[in-house]
Amino acid sequence: MRRLTLIIIAICICFAVKAQYNKGIIIEPILKTDTTSIGQKLIYPNFQNSEVTISKITLQPGQSTGWHKHTFPVFAYVLKGNLTVELENHKTLQFSENSSFSEVIETFHNGINKGKEDVVLIAFFMGEKGKPLSVHQ
Repeated sequence: MRRLTLIIIAICICFAVKAQYNKGIIIEPILKTDTTSIGQKLIYPNFQNSEVTISKITLQPGQSTGWHKHTFPVFAYVLKGNLTVELENHKTLQFSENSSFSEVIETFHNGINKGKEDVVLIAFFMGEKGKPLSVHQ
C-alpha cells in the first residue's frame, strides 16, 4: 500500500513539475526524500558560506572510498555499476545502476565496488566553503 501511495505521489509531482515547463520538455524525478538511506531526518545546516559541490566519482573494481562520514546532506546518483556501502553498524546497503540515494549523515561508511566494471557516481555535496566534503576515520 505504501509503495502505491508513493507511486501516486510521484506521478502527481511529475505532472505538477511538467506544467511549469514548455511542451516537449521531459522531466523525470530521480529522488525526492526527507530522510537518508537509513531513515535519518534530513536537516540542512545553517552555514555562513554555503557551497554546493557536484562531483563525478569513479571506483574501479575492488576499490573503496575508505571509511568516512559527512556532516551535511549528500545525494548521489549511480550512473554505472553497483555500489555496496558498508555502515559502521556492520549493515550493508546496495545501490544499483540508475538508482539514487541520500547518503548517511554523521555515520561512518565505506563505499565499495565489488563488481567487475567501474562504479560511476554523481554526488551532490551540500557543504560549506573551505570545509572538507567528508571526514575520514
